[in-house]
Amino acid sequence: MSVSPSASVSPAARSQAPTQADLLDFVRRTAADAELIASLPLDPEGRTWVRLEGPGGSEAWLIGWPPGSGTGWHDHAESVGAFLTAAGELKENALAARLPSNGWKTLELEEGVDRERRLPTGKGRAFGQHHVHEVLNESSEEHAISVHAYYPPLPQIRRYSRTGPVLRLEQVERPEDWQ
Repeated sequence: MSVSPSASVSPAARSQAPTQADLLDFVRRTAADAELIASLPLDPEGRTWVRLEGPGGSEAWLIGWPPGSGTGWHDHAESVGAFLTAAGELKENALAARLPSNGWKTLELEEGVDRERRLPTGKGRAFGQHHVHEVLNESSEEHAISVHAYYPPLPQIRRYSRTGPVLRLEQVERPEDWQ
């Protein structure tokens, strides 16, 4: 299902690749659409999502997070992106380290690379290529809802496991795996 948020994008804006700032502006405007946010079906057992029309050919998603759910460690390959919490609160754990884009299975991370952000309703962030993070709804009672946008559309998502300082590449997903 594809939904077009009420915020429109001019034809001139469609012809240029959206920047991280453009994507962050889009997720802010989209998250402010109370009717769209309320339309997302929520499942108590698993995340739900609806594909949105993002600016300038970007890929965008409205995602519902049941209590206690999360993404696990992953990155978005060569895509830049932005996300914002539209309802509830999310936590992002991220690595402030540039990882090799390929050719490795296991890395030992240096001390001091971990970053934690709390993203209550209305807060979000943009990120660059190869940004490794996990996003969590740590609430034991409330759903969270967020809006995400990526450009170029996600060519792949790399999933990782983490044990202490050791990050291990576990799986590479392609668009057909989550469409």
